[in-house]
Amino acid sequence: MSQKRDFYEILGVSKNADDAEIKKAYRKLALKYHPDKNPDDASAEEKFKEAAEAYEILSNAEKRAQYDRFGHAGVGGQGGFGGGGMNMDDIFSQFGDIFGGAFGGGGSFGGSRGGGSRVVRGTNLRVKMKLTLEEIAEGVKKKIKVNKLVNAEGVTYKNCQTCNGTGRITRVAQTFLGAMQTQSTCHTCQGAGKMIDKKPADSDAHGLKKQEEVIEIDIPAGVEEGMQLSVSGKGNAGPFNGVPGDLIVVIEEIEHPELKRDGENLHYDAYVNFVDAVLGESIEIPTVNGKAKIKVEPGTQSGKVLRLKGKGLPHVQRYGTGDLFVHINIWTPKKVSKEEREILEKLKQSDNFKPNPDQNDKSFFKRMKDMFQ
Repeated sequence: MSQKRDFYEILGVSKNADDAEIKKAYRKLALKYHPDKNPDDASAEEKFKEAAEAYEILSNAEKRAQYDRFGHAGVGGQGGFGGGGMNMDDIFSQFGDIFGGAFGGGGSFGGSRGGGSRVVRGTNLRVKMKLTLEEIAEGVKKKIKVNKLVNAEGVTYKNCQTCNGTGRITRVAQTFLGAMQTQSTCHTCQGAGKMIDKKPADSDAHGLKKQEEVIEIDIPAGVEEGMQLSVSGKGNAGPFNGVPGDLIVVIEEIEHPELKRDGENLHYDAYVNFVDAVLGESIEIPTVNGKAKIKVEPGTQSGKVLRLKGKGLPHVQRYGTGDLFVHINIWTPKKVSKEEREILEKLKQSDNFKPNPDQNDKSFFKRMKDMFQ
């Protein structure tokens, strides 16, 4: 699968660009690659769609924040989600007004162009999805049931009487400069140019009804708590056979009983008894997909951190896998028997058991600094 281009790069703006700069950059590209200006040019059409997808994300504050944090995966760029499903009807129905009458009506993409009727978009649906750390590590396919609005069977339409099927209301006002004509979207039909003629009794005023649907969702590996993924076209149906909205999947991470997550890295607290720390021992620790054995070297100090490279989580947006950090804690018994006390008292007298740290025995803060370098 080809790597998707950065949305800021597509529009030619910086990551600090404001809404006005983003809109201006999109309009410039949209006019340059508009299908009316580039008939039968597949390359120009792809650039036109690419610019529209970038504008759809960056012009929406919530989607832009998700993209800035998680990249394409956060707004539907990977794993079967979103963006690439935009078609010409989607673009003209959502952003048709941005062309400002630069192109005339007609054409195969019709819709909202040249003041004509437009395709009405359905609303988005939002669901929460709980995932275990194991599912996040591998990526997973999930099937969920959603109650969504669909177009009821047997609905028929007629031209809107308010706008006579144009989807627009034209008003002429007399000013000192002469007659001024303005156009606005028809409030009766929402710009669709048509109204319900006949509909089943169980549908609403727009000819829609609730229906349960099972949707399979492909979750990419490495997603994080709070990430929102968009499944294109799986939201509520658009009125008047319009464009369906999207299904927004909000990720919730189920806390692992032993491993703690920090981005793509994992942390585990291993408790070792005093004797094993002195003499050395192999211990078993959990990993995200099983178990692993590690060697505790003789003379290991409490607070030592062992790094298992590549035993963490994959990064959702780039290649590579995080690490698993094992924090060694020396377990001190709270009570000892009489015989154990006698042995410990004898050991206490040995100079070998008196603390004598050297430069290799790093402080806590030095160990933490080195761990994240």
